[in-house]
Amino acid sequence: MADTFRALVIDRAEGEKAQTVEWRDMGADDLMPGAVTVRVRHTTMNYKDALAITGKSPVVRRFPMIPGIDFAGEVVESDDPGFAPGDEVILNGWGVGEVHMGGYAGLARVRAEWLLKRPDGLTGAECMALGTAGYTAALCVLRLQELGLEPGAGPVLVTGASGGVGSVAVSLLSALGHEVAASTGKAEEAEYLRGLGATEIIDRAELSAPGKPLMKERFAGAVDSVGSTTLANALAQTRYGGAVAACGLAGGMDLPSSVAPFILRGVTLAGVDSVMAPIPKREAAWRLLSDRMDRAKLTEITREASLDEAVDLAPDLLAGKVRGRLLIAVD
Repeated sequence: MADTFRALVIDRAEGEKAQTVEWRDMGADDLMPGAVTVRVRHTTMNYKDALAITGKSPVVRRFPMIPGIDFAGEVVESDDPGFAPGDEVILNGWGVGEVHMGGYAGLARVRAEWLLKRPDGLTGAECMALGTAGYTAALCVLRLQELGLEPGAGPVLVTGASGGVGSVAVSLLSALGHEVAASTGKAEEAEYLRGLGATEIIDRAELSAPGKPLMKERFAGAVDSVGSTTLANALAQTRYGGAVAACGLAGGMDLPSSVAPFILRGVTLAGVDSVMAPIPKREAAWRLLSDRMDRAKLTEITREASLDEAVDLAPDLLAGKVRGRLLIAVD
């Protein structure tokens, strides 16, 4: 194991509000406690990572912090019998990059129970091309299936469709035989979304403006990563007995809705958390991604970058200038 490695570090002096972001050479002794040390090969950038780097939201709750809520690599040291040097592993969430040093570094040391062996059928790079966004999309699709969504039931709405969660959700739902209505504020992305399997493109403005508590029944279900008025309108247009899987708040944390969709149409609003999801749910989500994610579409979704570009890419991602997923090579 190398004596030193390079890491992107977010720091803040005690009593100060402004944070600093800089590259540092660190040693293994600088890492936080954990049973398994991993040589990081790939990571990614999610919305939460961009918030952490820019400081636009108080994502980081311990300083200094290495951001990066996802990583893939191989074990170099392990005090846990479940992992041995050379094992290829991935990690998503668990507060890594927020309260525990994350994947924007050459090495990461974490608790063994946070790791998964690399899913069969996917490379480490493909796992990070999907990342937490893709894994969250899979959790949403699985939740809708649990609630009875079946192909042929009607169109399934995906909001924020050109983003990371949305792009993977469109592709997965299409692969499973569903009609997909993709909502986006970028008219120029219509061809991209149709290429992923969308059968209908909806202007984001149709869902972002305040609507009625109940509207025409339109969707059999929905995957929503936007929240706020968009989520309220999705609920108001979900068909009797349908379900909406909510996993994001890019449009806001509020929900200007009423009980009408729930008590008059039996609609289910299902919250989907990816950060602390138990291992069986994670394994099921990654099996779905391995089995059903079209590799050609994953390539279309993915933009590759180096870790050196992370600081510059973060504001672009928050501004909606990044389509799909960012795969970041660490080594």
